Amino acid sequence: MKFIDEARIEVHAGKGGNGAVSFRREKFVPRGGPDGGDGGDGGSIYVLADRNINTLVDYRFARIHRARDGERGRGRQCNGKGASDIVLRVPVGTVITDAETKESIADLAAHDQTALLARGGKGGLGNVNFKSSTNRAPRKATPGEPGEHRVLNLELKVLADVGLLGLPNAGKSTFIRAVSAARPKVADYPFTTLHPNLGVVRIGTDRSFVIADIPGLIEGAAEGAGLGHQFLRHLARTRLLLHIVDAAPLDPGADPARDARAIVAELKKFDPALYRKPRWLILNKIDMIPVEERQAVTGTLARRMRWRGPTFYISALTGEGCPELSSAVMKFLETGKKT
Repeated sequence: MKFIDEARIEVHAGKGGNGAVSFRREKFVPRGGPDGGDGGDGGSIYVLADRNINTLVDYRFARIHRARDGERGRGRQCNGKGASDIVLRVPVGTVITDAETKESIADLAAHDQTALLARGGKGGLGNVNFKSSTNRAPRKATPGEPGEHRVLNLELKVLADVGLLGLPNAGKSTFIRAVSAARPKVADYPFTTLHPNLGVVRIGTDRSFVIADIPGLIEGAAEGAGLGHQFLRHLARTRLLLHIVDAAPLDPGADPARDARAIVAELKKFDPALYRKPRWLILNKIDMIPVEERQAVTGTLARRMRWRGPTFYISALTGEGCPELSSAVMKFLETGKKT
């Protein structure tokens, strides 16, 4: 199934049915009086978060959703039937905003969470509601109210505790394969990852956290270079970012420190709140560096990045350092501390 994380839809709630003007007509009842019933309510449109759905692909093609109108009232005080409501199912983590006013309508962060998107119109009143001691034959009824109409933007932000950040081919997908059961595509060319991948990292038998791998960023992403910023929204709900840097690039002209600083700058351009999230530096591919040179190479790299936060040294390919990193992340999520 194609991964779709954005969609625009129109929702049209149903109109309420009109009230009826009617009078009782029976033999031997010359003055039966008014008996016009009320109109039924129009159908409303709701949204429901469903953890069994992981993409907005259904709403990329089915863009207009209409609820039925309520039935009109009838004589003999028969009220019109109310229309059924429509429930739209979306993935957990979907944020819904009004396309015109930019108002936030719902942030569905939990399974079975619901929200009202468009309220159906209330049914009109029949003339039986207007009879009185001075008006025994009212010929007044009210029309049904119109239903709400909205154009909405749907945006999926995956739910994860930890997000992976870095250049293409830094080893993010290999790392998520090493620490979880997720199996994203891995290859020796840039932008192998084209959509976010989630993996569950288990520590022992009863402790776990969710990690998100997004397509790599490159310098100039704010101007649309590479895949741009379009997937950074999936890191908005994370509590910790792991900035993975290739400590042993094959290209002799590559500068890991400069590239890492450029990625941090792109992060700040996209969202200052995301930039301020706790972030750890993960120097990957240390298996490509001779053991006797590792400390000097990785230390120089961290200094050139002007990095003063937590630093870890791993090889996602061989698994070296991954268990220790996973345990440290679990402890941070539980206590808010690195160690």
